[in-house]
Amino acid sequence: MNKIFLMGRLTKDPEIRYSQGDNPIAIARYSLAVDKKQKREDGIKADFFNVVAFDRLGDFAAKYLRKGIKIVLSGRVQTGTYDNKEGVRMPFFEVVAELQEFAESKNAMQTTDPSRADDRDRYPAEGGFLQIPDNLDDLPFD
Repeated sequence: MNKIFLMGRLTKDPEIRYSQGDNPIAIARYSLAVDKKQKREDGIKADFFNVVAFDRLGDFAAKYLRKGIKIVLSGRVQTGTYDNKEGVRMPFFEVVAELQEFAESKNAMQTTDPSRADDRDRYPAEGGFLQIPDNLDDLPFD
């Protein structure tokens, strides 16, 4: 079975492209930094994974994922080779996303990227519920 589970933060905004043809699909690529329990000797305390997300997952990445957001994903490992500009065959390793979910609250995400402050008004208040005034008499329930 080829299955991987990761939780980490995006290192930059996803790069989005669309396939050619009659029904183009979204293809999102991003890098995920996954914390290690201990620092390496060179001081790095994270592993970095290249992720690719297709179709609906690519659309989701394009709309909602930004640098610094913490997500959980499951997927499969894909390996292969490609020829670089000098004609040398190079190996590659990437994760093909099968599931992407937010790993922190909306409030935590908003403080992670203050440049997205204009989106804050769209989300419910603390706890995920809209605040409804007590003096409303025209609600459809008691």
